[in-house]
Amino acid sequence: MSEPTPATMRALQVTTLSEAFEGVEIVTAPTPALKAGESLVRVRAAALGFPGLLMTRGAYQHRPDTPFIFGGDFAGEVVAAGEGADIAIGARVAGGAVTGSFAEYLAAPTQGLLPIPERVSFTEAACFPSAYVTAHVSLVHAARIEAGEWVMVLGGAGGVGLAAVDLARALGAKVIAGASSEEKRAALRAYAPDALVIDTAKPFKDVVREISGGGVNVVFDPVGGDVFAEAMSCLAFAGRMLVIGFASGDIPTLSVNRALIKHASVIGVRAGEFSRRFPEKRRETTRQLMELWSRGVLRPRVDTTLPLEAWREGVERVTSRVCVGRVILKPGLDQ
Repeated sequence: MSEPTPATMRALQVTTLSEAFEGVEIVTAPTPALKAGESLVRVRAAALGFPGLLMTRGAYQHRPDTPFIFGGDFAGEVVAAGEGADIAIGARVAGGAVTGSFAEYLAAPTQGLLPIPERVSFTEAACFPSAYVTAHVSLVHAARIEAGEWVMVLGGAGGVGLAAVDLARALGAKVIAGASSEEKRAALRAYAPDALVIDTAKPFKDVVREISGGGVNVVFDPVGGDVFAEAMSCLAFAGRMLVIGFASGDIPTLSVNRALIKHASVIGVRAGEFSRRFPEKRRETTRQLMELWSRGVLRPRVDTTLPLEAWREGVERVTSRVCVGRVILKPGLDQ
């Protein structure tokens, strides 16, 4: 039985697009109405990521009309179910959203919700959906990694980078994780003691080649910019370069002769679009991730948890790239 829900809710809304988040404010907004197949989730925690921040500036490939509520991955409990939605009221769930999660309530397609394993908190669960789906689509479907292969993860302390480090280790790969500050490298060593951590703020090609015995099989790159070219030089023959994103803000160019010489593959990864186009692959990803998550093999890491009112503090942690893992916002006043 659905619980009564208020007609309005608190939400972090983008009223106008701007470079410095001047158009973002906490407002009172209508609680979402449910469509067939949707569930209404009371949001207990939601993750702050680069795509959402770019949307506030109109700098992301998806440009929702203003005003809109921003926010991506979320976790909470189901309080109402739309027609045809087969889910229990009170179920603890996590999911990904393009917009809408920085609010007390969110309407989401029921089929995309993940059950949160026992002993996993809402804040930890909000770190999981898109980061680990991106890591799985990249490493399993795109790179087709095998146990024993070398995987180098750039931006290893970020939300997506940590998920890639975590999943690669779970799949039996040998991991080299890169980070640009000693604070991040120390956090990576504590998080993944069996990974080899390198400094990507200075030349790293020779270090990586020595560690891996000649080069890595896979590079996972959500950073772009100057490290892309050097990472290409770290590939072994027939290596695979995964282009995940450009957190550095700079989109690199590729001299294709380098790919030819190394017999290398350069693979762009759009995990969301891949999942939409290949639903059977998305189901495979979900099954494998849920099995590992339920057993406690995968361990999402929370950097900081903040109330909605402190959203600017969270934005600063993400944009200054000091965070290790995900910054989480809690929309409710009672949380």
